[in-house]
Amino acid sequence: MELITPTTRQGGRRSRLGGVPTALPPNDDAADEHQLSLGIPDAERPRGPRRVMTDVVHVAGWLDLDAQRRLVDEFRCWGLPPAGLRHPRVPTGHLMSVQSVCLGWHWQPYAYSRTADDTDGAPVKPLPDTLKELARRAVVDAYGDRSPDASAFSPDAAIVNLYAGDARLGLHRDGEEPSEAPVVTIAIGDVCTFRLAGVDRRTGPFVDVTMRSGDLLVFGGVNRRIYHGVPKVFAGTAPGGLGLVRGRLSITVRETGLSG
Repeated sequence: MELITPTTRQGGRRSRLGGVPTALPPNDDAADEHQLSLGIPDAERPRGPRRVMTDVVHVAGWLDLDAQRRLVDEFRCWGLPPAGLRHPRVPTGHLMSVQSVCLGWHWQPYAYSRTADDTDGAPVKPLPDTLKELARRAVVDAYGDRSPDASAFSPDAAIVNLYAGDARLGLHRDGEEPSEAPVVTIAIGDVCTFRLAGVDRRTGPFVDVTMRSGDLLVFGGVNRRIYHGVPKVFAGTAPGGLGLVRGRLSITVRETGLSG
């Protein structure tokens, strides 16, 4: 299927090598129960929306453990083939360290399609209604129910990244979507440093946000195209009982503005 490329990043080029399919190991309950903790105790963490930059809002502890566990269970189904979990490959041939599965639209660096063209070519799995509603609630909780962004938000795609081992994500901006609607990111598992640069630069000064399991980050408005990335994941810092063997899960939901 022809990819939709409303971006000039790499001229819409893509790697001929494709991605590398992966599979999740079975859950190890014993390992899951012996996770560590890091940083500010939950009781001392500030609650409610916290604006870290203009139109960038962090909500600590947004999802409870049960809700996180349900998403991990769903992720185990999303990651199965066809159109399952894989290491994406950028046009230069470099294999990304994160493992990724897409819902609604399949994202391949740097374009969208309805099929997993960089692996088995199968139709992408639909974006579940429950995840759409969760993302809509996220925008309301971040910006308020009277915000135009909240009332108009119509998510149609998710990129779900698994950070295992020493995986990280370099600074980039989400430029493949014509839509200017906010981007919703839900963190599950290990603690990470989520780094923000600027809309016109990927250099410092940076704003670093510590994202812990259950946290929410929403960015939109003037910072919808901000350069962002994950330079560090702190292994073994996830809460026990998630059903995630090890690592960090990032669920990023967005409105693409694409049709077809």
